[in-house]
Amino acid sequence: MRDEQPFVLDPTSADHHAEDRALRARGAATPVDILGVPAWSVSDPALLKYLATRPYVSKDARAHWPAFAETVATWPLALWVAVDNMFTAYGGDHRRLRRLIAPAFSTRRIADLTPVVEDLVTGLLDELDALPAGEAIDLRERLAYPLPIAVIGRMLGLSSTRLDGPRTVVDRVFATTLSAEEAAENTATLYRLLDELIAEKRASPGDDMTSFLIATRDEEGDGGTLTAAELRGTLVLMLSAGYETTVNVIDQAIASLLTDPAQLAHVRAGRCDWGDVVEETLRHEPSIKHLPMRFALQDIPLPDGRTIRAGEAILSSYSAANRHPDWHGEDADRFDATRTSKEHLAFGHGVHFCLGAPLARLELVTVLREFFARFPEARLAVSADTLRPLPTLISNGHVELPVVLRPADA
Repeated sequence: MRDEQPFVLDPTSADHHAEDRALRARGAATPVDILGVPAWSVSDPALLKYLATRPYVSKDARAHWPAFAETVATWPLALWVAVDNMFTAYGGDHRRLRRLIAPAFSTRRIADLTPVVEDLVTGLLDELDALPAGEAIDLRERLAYPLPIAVIGRMLGLSSTRLDGPRTVVDRVFATTLSAEEAAENTATLYRLLDELIAEKRASPGDDMTSFLIATRDEEGDGGTLTAAELRGTLVLMLSAGYETTVNVIDQAIASLLTDPAQLAHVRAGRCDWGDVVEETLRHEPSIKHLPMRFALQDIPLPDGRTIRAGEAILSSYSAANRHPDWHGEDADRFDATRTSKEHLAFGHGVHFCLGAPLARLELVTVLREFFARFPEARLAVSADTLRPLPTLISNGHVELPVVLRPADA
């Protein structure tokens, strides 16, 4: 990798589709520079799935990335590789942490949350319904954000009055335009907020995931099931992955349907359903564009004869892979909820497949179904090509989503 000029990823992701095409053109994997750190960007879906299931590819940076210590001191994305949770765990540690958290996302738990999600969606739509006709509103702010935040807040035992602070901090976790100092300060703020939550729940536990994790930690002690660092790290994972990704898919799905009304017509005519819309959105505009990082435990030969060397970092470039023409044909760039195969990597693959996928799908199907039933005349308030992408190479959404819910003369 050192002999090949790396492709420098744009930290603002001003045109990630063009960047994705460039990555695919450079082969199944290609050297990139991600905020000053060298890595292999993998944009070929077959190779990505293969690497995600190999025991010689790890997500444990401390154990398997020789550059870990020198990198985290100055890299704005240090939290992504330094946090202690199942996202960065390998082998037995990963299995232990995943078993611990899995019950929160069981089929029964998701079924129990269904009426909660439906009630939350109804309440949010009632608020939108009360707004004046013809007025443009930011649907990302008024609908895409509050639903998943309320759901994960309920799961973690965070009251609605306690959600604003964590939201701002978590948004900055996904930012890729911060300096190393700004990112470190944000991480410190995030951990301080979580320590306050842990202290509150330890003093007054409730029927929530935070209290359950604390009880597990306190009962088992330092050598047991959950370390102090893993307790904080697991809350980081649930809080960040629990809402930011879902916000983006709600945003992208509504934008896609309002940009191409023929897709909405397919749903209303029964040619596809809301689940199809969700899966096509996850394929077409996954909530995460690039996911840092994995690490090679041994030399990995590539199809073109190059080699990912042991100890080198691997970046999963999901948005490029999801539109790969070898996977979805020459029309892979087109949003089509009726396409036969809508396979994607938006939730990952292999042992690190997202535990929260069923909950995300529940939220997404519910909010899309109910929103378009309540506001059948909704339209974008601006042309689709003027929607501004979030200035980050990780998170895939819009800065705002201006929508007119109904005509002024409604």
